[in-house]
Amino acid sequence: MPTRDILALPAWARIGDARRAHVQRVAALLSEWGGAMAVDRSEQERWRRAAALHDAVKDAPRAFLREIAPDAWGLDKLRHGPAAAELARRDGERDEGVLDAVRYHSVGYARWDRVGRMLYMADYLEPGRRHRPAEIGGLADSVAADPDGALCAVARLRVGHNVSLGHPLLPETVAFWNALACDE
Repeated sequence: MPTRDILALPAWARIGDARRAHVQRVAALLSEWGGAMAVDRSEQERWRRAAALHDAVKDAPRAFLREIAPDAWGLDKLRHGPAAAELARRDGERDEGVLDAVRYHSVGYARWDRVGRMLYMADYLEPGRRHRPAEIGGLADSVAADPDGALCAVARLRVGHNVSLGHPLLPETVAFWNALACDE
């Protein structure tokens, strides 16, 4: 999938070329799914905004992220989502679904609407990921036909990975997992 610039990043973005390419691949995957699912233009625009924002400050200095998102679970590696959501809010983004998608894209969120769920999957499934588990296989190809099933599969992989590493699960992640009620 080409990584040409298909969306503009906010002026306050602080990301390098590799991260920019990731953001573009996430946006391209969301665009592909939106087309395959015949999603209306206004919803696809929400997906594009969430993609552009989700890692917009991932490469920012820790001190900056701590200043913007002091209450981000106390974990520096997770501050970029809440910080980007706050900066987007200050910059005029008013769609709470987009802001929640950006804020919680790394951890999951039980009250997400469609944009949050789609971003969560695209961020994990985009084809440029270097550390993709073998289980992913054709999962990205199944999203358009079965988004709920694909979401369960992605959540199972992401949550399972954290559990396998012995990492504690955040309350938001547990609530997200419990809200999915995935059947085998």
